[in-house]
Amino acid sequence: MTKDDKQKTELAPAWPLNWQSLDKAFENFRKEFEKSFASFPSFPSMQKLSALSCDIVDEGDKYVVKAEMPGIKKDEVKLNVFDNSLEISAQHKEEEEEKKKNYLRKERSEVSYYRTLPLPEKVVSDKTSAKLSDGVLSITIPKATPTPKPKSSSIQVQ
Repeated sequence: MTKDDKQKTELAPAWPLNWQSLDKAFENFRKEFEKSFASFPSFPSMQKLSALSCDIVDEGDKYVVKAEMPGIKKDEVKLNVFDNSLEISAQHKEEEEEKKKNYLRKERSEVSYYRTLPLPEKVVSDKTSAKLSDGVLSITIPKATPTPKPKSSSIQVQ
């Protein structure tokens, strides 16, 4: 192996082939990207892409996803369910106008959410249901092949 070959192989990162680690890497990249632009002045027309906090629970025959989306109405949410992933997006715009004696104040705010979540098993996308309540989106996605719940044993601590 020549010196040039060795340098080429050292530049290629070793990446574990795991969807969860890939999702986490992209999420970390997004956070660092947003931090790098935090020092720039904010303009009213700039839209804010908010972090979408999600929990995924495996209930054996289905996945239950809970996503925090404060300020979003149900008609502003878009869901796409694929065989092994879930795509969540939402966009909310508000505009307020106040007229007084000699001035006009106009304020706008816009928030967007976007997240793609890989699912470890194949799901039945057309039987998915979703409900938005108090800023929390609850999504139920049935699995194509339910996994049996593991048996548990009660162990006495001595």
